[in-house]
Amino acid sequence: MSVELNHTIVHARDNRESAQFFADLLGLEITAEWGPFIAVGLSNGVTLDFATIPAEHIAMQHYAFLVSEEEFDAAYARIRERGIEHYADPHRRQPGAINHHDGGRGVYFMDPAGHAMELITVPYGGWTS
Repeated sequence: MSVELNHTIVHARDNRESAQFFADLLGLEITAEWGPFIAVGLSNGVTLDFATIPAEHIAMQHYAFLVSEEEFDAAYARIRERGIEHYADPHRRQPGAINHHDGGRGVYFMDPAGHAMELITVPYGGWTS
């Protein structure tokens, strides 16, 4: 049997706000709501299940998403239109910029709960055959 990631729980101060932020930014859909979870589905079948928890219990996590060039362009346009602070680097030393690595592009920004989000168009190390 092959092992695949099915879902992960993303802690949020407000699960609806965080799920909607993420879905809107990347042109995705909220796919399900059950119990304390609001799920956003990704193209590979994985869901991000956003759960509201007290803000003092949220530990910042890093979530990186591989997107197409077209998806990057659309998401980056939304980032700029909405005035979302963004950076070319994970240490947030290059504000208002994107990076170019391995022949692709990348950008870092924070979600409403304080998680570090990253969009890249090429996997680190480049595409392998």
